[in-house]
Amino acid sequence: MPLPKTDTKPLASEDARRKRLRAVLSILKRRWGAPDQSGTRRVLDSLVLTILSQNTNATNRDRAYESLRERFPTWEGARQARAQSIAAAIRVGGLANQKARNIKNLLRWADEEYGSLDLEFMRDWPSDAIRETLLPLPGVGVKTVSVLLCFTLGRDVFPIDTHVSRVCRRLGLVSWKTSIERAHEMMQDIVPKGRSFEAHLQLIRFGREICHARKPECAVCPIIRHCQYPEPPE
Repeated sequence: MPLPKTDTKPLASEDARRKRLRAVLSILKRRWGAPDQSGTRRVLDSLVLTILSQNTNATNRDRAYESLRERFPTWEGARQARAQSIAAAIRVGGLANQKARNIKNLLRWADEEYGSLDLEFMRDWPSDAIRETLLPLPGVGVKTVSVLLCFTLGRDVFPIDTHVSRVCRRLGLVSWKTSIERAHEMMQDIVPKGRSFEAHLQLIRFGREICHARKPECAVCPIIRHCQYPEPPE
């Protein structure tokens, strides 16, 4: 059984939560070291990859992306293809029909709006302008845009995926009732300045390796004293 998704304690003050997060990140950094920040993707590549990451794990996401690029070496080829052909290429990533439609819509939108499938000009845009432009697109939510801003454009923006959301809630940094959109805002206020990339990767690794959705490994958890829901599952 997973830990109960109920708020048994009120949220601490913003300053207290900021200090708690700093302590957690310090422990995780000593355990795993600083994450590698080398390498980047092109804007459109990042958007497609993040769409493929929805409701699946990193392995299947990467396999779906590799299969897609093998089937369509250019994005123009994918734009001209039928959604069913895209879906067949990304089947391993799950939700293939839905993701194929969203990828097809993204490519069509880029071509119609800008006459090009090269979105590298967005690197010069303010973050708010990128959000306003991309968030209305089907399949492009706050997580997708935050990943783009943080990982591809190098902005100090903290993305929240399923693992990070679970860890943040168990640590009492946001409540279980907080929407994912509001959680992004709240976490951005308490993540140390300039450390969004590091914080995201440390917390996602912790969520994958120790703080599982089911049967979290509380007995070996290095940050258990900071957990607001430390009771082991029944």
